[in-house]
Amino acid sequence: MPSTIEQLHREYGGRGLAVVAVNMEEPPDAVAAWVRKKRLTMEVALDPSGVASRDWAITATPSAFLVDRDGRLAARAVGTRPWTEPEGRAVIEALLSR
Repeated sequence: MPSTIEQLHREYGGRGLAVVAVNMEEPPDAVAAWVRKKRLTMEVALDPSGVASRDWAITATPSAFLVDRDGRLAARAVGTRPWTEPEGRAVIEALLSR
């Protein structure tokens, strides 16, 4: 999943798509090493206390939340999704065109 989300970040970032990955368990140094190894350029936030996980009611990973330009939750997906396939891109395109 990280490579898929990173691909979307690189392709759509210039059009306004903001991608933030949230790590909920590993220590900061382990996360930093993983980010370097994967050559990720998207933002990676840490949630060691579980506040974000609790507030967003995350019950499984991966979970994706699509938030529109006005900060409203537009969609939620639990589990792996085909974001780089035509159906996934259509969702992203629809949000970016609003």
